[in-house]
Amino acid sequence: MNDAITAYASKLDPQRADICANLCGAINELLPQATGRVWHGIPVWFMGENPVVGYTARKQGVMLMFWSGQNFAEPELTASGSFHMAQIPYNDASEINREKLAGWLSKAGTIIWDMVGERNAFVAKRRAEKAKAKSKVRAKAKVKAKAKAAAKKVSKKKRPARKK
Repeated sequence: MNDAITAYASKLDPQRADICANLCGAINELLPQATGRVWHGIPVWFMGENPVVGYTARKQGVMLMFWSGQNFAEPELTASGSFHMAQIPYNDASEINREKLAGWLSKAGTIIWDMVGERNAFVAKRRAEKAKAKSKVRAKAKVKAKAKAAAKKVSKKKRPARKK
C-alpha cells in the first residue's frame, strides 16, 4: 500500500478510516494493474496516466468515485459532474458489497475515459484556434502596413508646381 494513501486514512476518525482501509484493500487486490497515489489531496488509482477510481472522506462517510462510472450502466452509481464520473457513498464499512465492488472495479479497469488524451486534444485545438486568429490579425496588419506604405510613396512624389 502507498504510504501517502495510508497517511490519508490515518488522519480520519476510526469509522471513516475503516471504510478507506476496506476500499483500498479491495482496489489493490481487484485492480492490481492500477497505480495508487494521492492526487489533488485524495487517494486515486490510475491506469497509465488516466484516473479510474478513488475515494474521498466526507463529513459523514466516504465517497467512492469512478472516473468512467457513468459508462458502467450501474443504477447504484450516481452521476457526478459534467464529465463521466459516477460515485457511491459509504457511511460504514459494512455497506460495502464486495461482489458489486468487484464488478465496478473490473469495469473501471476496462472502460477507461481517456482524460489525458481528451485534455491534450482540447489543448491542441485551442492552440490551433489561437494561432489561426493570430495569423488573421497579422495578415490584416500586414495589409494595413502595405497600404500605409503605398500612401506614403504617393505623398512623397513631387507634385508639379502650381501655376500662378
